[in-house]
Amino acid sequence: MDKRINNLQEVVKHIQSGMTVMIGGFGGSGSPIELIHGLIDQGTKGLTVINNNAGNGHVGIAAMIEQGMIEKIICSFPRSADPVAFNNAYLSSQIELEVVPQGTLAERIRAAGAGIPAFYTPTSFGTDLAQGKPTEEFDGKMYVRERWLKADVALIKAEMGDTVGNLTYRMASRNFSPLMAMAAKKTYAQVRQIVSPGDIDPEHVITPGIFVDGLIEISRPHQEETLNREGAVYP
Repeated sequence: MDKRINNLQEVVKHIQSGMTVMIGGFGGSGSPIELIHGLIDQGTKGLTVINNNAGNGHVGIAAMIEQGMIEKIICSFPRSADPVAFNNAYLSSQIELEVVPQGTLAERIRAAGAGIPAFYTPTSFGTDLAQGKPTEEFDGKMYVRERWLKADVALIKAEMGDTVGNLTYRMASRNFSPLMAMAAKKTYAQVRQIVSPGDIDPEHVITPGIFVDGLIEISRPHQEETLNREGAVYP
């Protein structure tokens, strides 16, 4: 099955108002800027977004916040280098925030992909983040029960993909993307290069094509940090 998609509009049309969307990236590393900006162009509202951060500057996720697209964000670090968009929205009660410790965030996503509805972790016990969550003692230590995190759609960035959706990643840009691809009902990836099946060594495949519903080639993707240094604003 050829999973290539020729334009961004064909990707983002699958994201409708009220959906939960996972977006890959650790700051700008692995952030699918072109897919995010395509979603901004579509203007979808009322989204719940799951990401490690809440955006920087006025591009990417920060631009989504400024356009009033995100109703709730689930992340580890809402305030990064230049969190003006999130700060303004949060202080004016325009966005809901759920803070999740970074390791717990990764495991909640992984659990969804593995079909595990809940798990226990000592992280956050005795803090505000554990309020209202069930706890239990194991071997003399207290643990907090955390639920899986699922999504309707995942938008991720990869280095190379073949036409059936097998993906490789470049260094740290891998981050949350393989987990998100497994935890979402539909996954769409932007890749630097699309190749034929067999051109990627099977030992190098990180995300198997069974978890990818479509991919689009963006040979020269933007980098969030570069855009912010240039003072870019989107749209």
